[in-house]
Amino acid sequence: MADYVGAVDQGTTSTRFMIFDHGGNEVARHQLEHEQILPQAGWVEHHPTEVWERTRAVIETAMNTAHLHASDLAALGITNQRETAFVWDRTTGEPVMNAVVWQDTRTDALVDELGGSEGQDRFRKRVGLPLATGVKNYLLNV
Repeated sequence: MADYVGAVDQGTTSTRFMIFDHGGNEVARHQLEHEQILPQAGWVEHHPTEVWERTRAVIETAMNTAHLHASDLAALGITNQRETAFVWDRTTGEPVMNAVVWQDTRTDALVDELGGSEGQDRFRKRVGLPLATGVKNYLLNV
């Protein structure tokens, strides 16, 4: 019977995996940092393969530490960076480029231009979010 819940927290600077029992007690955890790539001022990137490898590694290590198998997990929760954009080649499965991280500000001027006199809230009623560099980077790189 699956008596545990796993949680992946894939964040800006690291990825961690935690396992909890039915009572909400932590059974195991593992965390690994990943490189912050800063090609120039205001640019923040991550290498997609490194993030994926770290995610797999933290899950495997925590599961092994707790002596558990995938069938022991009743559920898996995932939280991530949301507005960080990863682009993968659907044929090869390889990343097309480094991920553009939500903190990246390379599109500041475009965000200002799109906001016009109304600023970052120009489209909020229609899309539910303010204009921001993270959202614009995603749209530019898809």
